[in-house]
Amino acid sequence: MDRVKVSIEAMVDAKIEKVWECWNEPKHITKWNFAIDTWCCPRASNDLRVGGRYSARMEAKDGSFGFDFEVTYDVVDKHKKISYTMGDGRQATTTFEQQNGGVWIATVFDAEQQNEVEMQRNGWQSILNNFKKYVESI
Repeated sequence: MDRVKVSIEAMVDAKIEKVWECWNEPKHITKWNFAIDTWCCPRASNDLRVGGRYSARMEAKDGSFGFDFEVTYDVVDKHKKISYTMGDGRQATTTFEQQNGGVWIATVFDAEQQNEVEMQRNGWQSILNNFKKYVESI
């Protein structure tokens, strides 16, 4: 099955070490991993190694809806690249590139087929924007 590839990106004004830590440490993930302010990420776990698993709970703050996002890592190249496979077989790759005192983050992911591609792009981009805002605020 051919999957639609979706791209998102952001420049984060921080050193690569800080970006990497905030991207991968559960104590940080729970602070930024949601698309809108009425949602939250109450828990996350991360076994950052090839074959390791990542899991994050994303839910509405009012408890009306939520889901677990789980992946298995395919590539982990510290400070450079992370690739993973989601539970439904879709894949995503995020690259980190230090440039001009900041870090350029780019993610390409396979769209799922239940929601409009643009809605998915906007959701993932909102989460990345939250990440940027969080990292630059600490």
